[in-house]
Amino acid sequence: MLKVLHQPKRERLEKPSGVYPIRIWWEYVGVLTVIHITALYAFWPYLFSWIGVFSIVIGHHLFGMFGITVGYHRLLTHRSFTCPRWLEHTFAVLGVCCLQDTPARWVATHRVHHQHSDHREDPHTPLVNFLWAQFGWLTLKDHNFGKMAHLDRYARDIVRDPFYLWLERGQNGLFVFLAHAVVIYLIGGAIGLSYGGWSEAWRMSWSLLVWGVAVRTVVVWHLTWAVNSITHMWGYRTFETNDDSRNNWFVGYLTHGEGWHNNHHAWPTAAAHGQNWWEFDISYRVICFLEMIGLAWNVSRPDTKRSKSTAA
Repeated sequence: MLKVLHQPKRERLEKPSGVYPIRIWWEYVGVLTVIHITALYAFWPYLFSWIGVFSIVIGHHLFGMFGITVGYHRLLTHRSFTCPRWLEHTFAVLGVCCLQDTPARWVATHRVHHQHSDHREDPHTPLVNFLWAQFGWLTLKDHNFGKMAHLDRYARDIVRDPFYLWLERGQNGLFVFLAHAVVIYLIGGAIGLSYGGWSEAWRMSWSLLVWGVAVRTVVVWHLTWAVNSITHMWGYRTFETNDDSRNNWFVGYLTHGEGWHNNHHAWPTAAAHGQNWWEFDISYRVICFLEMIGLAWNVSRPDTKRSKSTAA
């Protein structure tokens, strides 16, 4: 039975402790700006195509769910299940193609979030404000972010893997993203050439680049960030946790189950985030399917015998 719990109002923060002194992170601001501006070309009728629109749906599941939700989050960050190393690396590459930074940096940031959720050390708490939690935290440079000492502390299991360590070197992670964009561009050209000649190949190449890469990246960005912002501000609380996490219907259904965030903070290592029948969690179903065919094992599940009032 749903039990709505209320937390005392927390003190608002000017900014988390890691952002001192204030320095704009121009590299991140530049990337965010370029991708958003490129996505605006979707409003140009010449580049509209139903294939492009469909590519957002496919990309949201392929890259957003398998890459970020199943890969970066439940597998790499919380080790909610185990899978073959080749499959783990595949999920990680799909996550890199979402342009949400390298696996080690994503994992380290999220583990800090769980350790200090909705306190000053939380890198993206909405106790600063909604926009800070949504994307503002990416525009100011945290003095710890990306440093090897920080990664070794919070993501040691990740950086010990030579493949993930390679992604940390130079701009290798960015090159992976650009390589996947080129592949999608070429796929669009091949589709257009197959039915409309070279002129259509040119149009479809750019259509798929805009819709299947830029728009899809923006969509996955904002849905991922909504877990940081919306699900720590609005929704219902089934479990009493030491933070402001909420279960939010809107985010839950659009992020493949990530929006059942209060459940997740109650049992961070559990592969299943949805607890009630209406809390559909397709990411967990994917993990269960992998378990069924022998590609996942040691799947962590919530301890349902624990009282909802004592989960932490």
